[in-house]
Parts: sequence; structure tokens; C-alpha cells
Amino acid sequence: MAPITGTFGRSFGISARLLAEQVCTKQASLLVWALATIFFAPSAFPQAEVAVETSMQTPTAAQIIEQMQRHDEQQARTLQAYEGLRHYSVVYRGFSRTITASMVVEVHYDASSGKTFRVISQEGAVMLCEKVLKRALDSEREASLDRSSTALNSANYKFQLVGSDRVGDRPAYALSVEPISPSKFLYKGKIWVDAAELAVAKMEVQPAKNPSFWISRTLIHHTNQMTNGFWLPEQNRSETKVRIGGTATMSIDYQSYRFTAQPESFTTPPASGSR
Repeated sequence: MAPITGTFGRSFGISARLLAEQVCTKQASLLVWALATIFFAPSAFPQAEVAVETSMQTPTAAQIIEQMQRHDEQQARTLQAYEGLRHYSVVYRGFSRTITASMVVEVHYDASSGKTFRVISQEGAVMLCEKVLKRALDSEREASLDRSSTALNSANYKFQLVGSDRVGDRPAYALSVEPISPSKFLYKGKIWVDAAELAVAKMEVQPAKNPSFWISRTLIHHTNQMTNGFWLPEQNRSETKVRIGGTATMSIDYQSYRFTAQPESFTTPPASGSR
């Protein structure tokens, strides 16, 4: 699964600079940096633990991650193409004013060529739509062609099993994640791996490296859903606190997945305590 934090990171440095050049007030500068980290990302608070309903021995973190990576590799091979709709919204509240922007975007994914996007509609602050949201789409299009540097795997992250939990009505394993090398394109926090499918079901993370002095905290909440046997993004919510007033939030709702070719669903064998 391509991390949300890495998806938008490359584009926003350029977007922030362009916004700052166009609007020279201090408030606009703070808005740019407030919005910056919400793109470093598709979500780390402790949850009440619920025992995973399985007769099998609880696997180790290494076994869970091995099966998770196997699941992701198999899904990447099997899922050849799909389409879907996304609803983007950005809200900045601070300095006695609120600035908003939103877009509806159609996404096309092809395993051989990556992602392409078509903006169906947009409203709100034109500057945010043109210089932030559309550049974020360009960055994600590029990232879909090479995801190895930001992939959620043992090459980029260290994992520790926290315990058992539930995501909705499904049992899951909760793990802490920390990047091997801190980067604003990677994240740290907590993930939930579905116990039956060994796919990432939920994330609550923050950027591993603060991208700006003006940012005091960014929290990212992300969930995936299973559609036709494939685990795809469902919802992403980010909240950024600015050191000198204001809060920036971004929401992405992923809807209406359509498979252009009838997919072959698959099931990853569950991880077990013995090998």
C-alpha cells in the first residue's frame, strides 16, 4: 500500500513556495505551512485491546509483517486496473477567518502506467485548488510509478507488536511503526493489520520529521476497505496545529470503486505462530 504521507510530500514544497510568493502576508505564509504537512499523506493513540478471535497462536511482529508484505505483493500483481471517485476538502481556521477549498476527482489506475486523475469539479479558494490540491495529484501520479522508497515494509520501517484489537467488527493486530531513517515523506505511529487478510486496515500516524518550524503537530487518520477482495483506501483525515494560531484540516473520501476488468479476488493465508 502506498503511504498517504509519502504520496503528497514531493509536490507540496513547490506548492508552498508558489503560494508564499503570490501572497506576501504573514497570515498566508502560515496558511501555506499549515497545509503543508496534511499532504504527507492516504493516521497514534492507544486503543482498548480486544482479543483476536482465533484459535491460532498469536504470531510475532516479524511474521505479521512478512505476511503483510506478501499480501501487498500479491495484490499488486493481481489488481490490474480500477476507477474511482475522490472528494477532497481543505479547511484552515485561524486569525478570525476560515479558508476552504474542495474538489471532486476521478482516478484511473493501471498497473502498467500508474494513476491518472481528472478533476470533475472544484470550488472555494482557487489558489488552494490550483497550487495545492492539483499539485498533490501530480505528485501522487508520479509516486504511483515508484513506491519502493515510501512503502510500508521492513526495508523502510521498524515494527513492534502492541497487541490485539478490532477495526470495526474485524479482529486485527496493532503494531507500532517507526522509520529506519527519519524523513518527512515517512511516518511514525500505529497501524492495524487485519488478522484474517493480513492487510493494513487502519493507520494513526504523524510525519517522522517535522517539515516546518511553524508546525507544532500533525495527526493523520487513515482507513482502508476491502472491495471485491482488494484492500483500497476508504478515508483519510489530517489535522495540523500551527505554532502561532490556527488549525488546518484535510479530508479525502474514496468512493465508487469500479474494476475495468473482472478481478480475481484472493485471500492471504493467515499468519500463525509456527512455521
